[in-house]
Amino acid sequence: MFRNRRAVFALAALFWLVLWHLGSLVVGETLLLISPLGAAARLLEMAGTPVFWRTVGFSLSRIMGGFLLALVSGVLLAAASYRSKIASALLAPLTGAAKSVPVASYAILCIFFFGSKSLSLIIAFMMTLPIVYDSLFEGLRNTDRKMLDMARVFRLTPLRRVRAIYLPQSLPYLVSSVSIGVGIAWKSGVAAEVIGLSRGSIGSYLYDAKNYLDMRSLFAWTIAVILLSFALEKLLLLLIRRAARGLERV
Repeated sequence: MFRNRRAVFALAALFWLVLWHLGSLVVGETLLLISPLGAAARLLEMAGTPVFWRTVGFSLSRIMGGFLLALVSGVLLAAASYRSKIASALLAPLTGAAKSVPVASYAILCIFFFGSKSLSLIIAFMMTLPIVYDSLFEGLRNTDRKMLDMARVFRLTPLRRVRAIYLPQSLPYLVSSVSIGVGIAWKSGVAAEVIGLSRGSIGSYLYDAKNYLDMRSLFAWTIAVILLSFALEKLLLLLIRRAARGLERV
């Protein structure tokens, strides 16, 4: 089943790549639409320079730093809301508003108060925190009450309850929030870099590509962001699942 899913994904990706290539042939103008091979060649060309890796490191450290901070904060706030109706009531309007505020509004406010250097970290944090919080809070609220009653009957310690009940039942919600949140963090973080013109970031190179009509670099940097987001999502999910299995055995 797992192999079949991977094969289907690979075939679907190949289909869209072929469609993209055919589209570039129909357009016939690289200034408007470059082929996938042209974009890949430009990406490999950039990857051979130290500037590329410094740029990736700059954006990676800030965007994933914001995401990881949002992940930890979301878990703690969801637990607090689950335990306290007051905390849940106070956080509800904040998380609701956070999901509706545009990236541009956050970016402008952050530039005004903090400058643009750490802009992508703050934006990635603000955009992914509600996702993690809402998903995990929902998971905690849907915990099987019969199992909790049984835990009380057998007088399980709070730590045993977390390992035996809350962790297994909340894990799918946490995995879902991470899967969605990593992509949102990269999209919003890079968008913030473009808005804030954070020099030395991926967003600044995307902005330069737009100014110089450099479609090769525009598509190459976009592919780089997609690959980074995909790889980091899979890595985080792997680490979370392994950590959960380790805690369950303790």
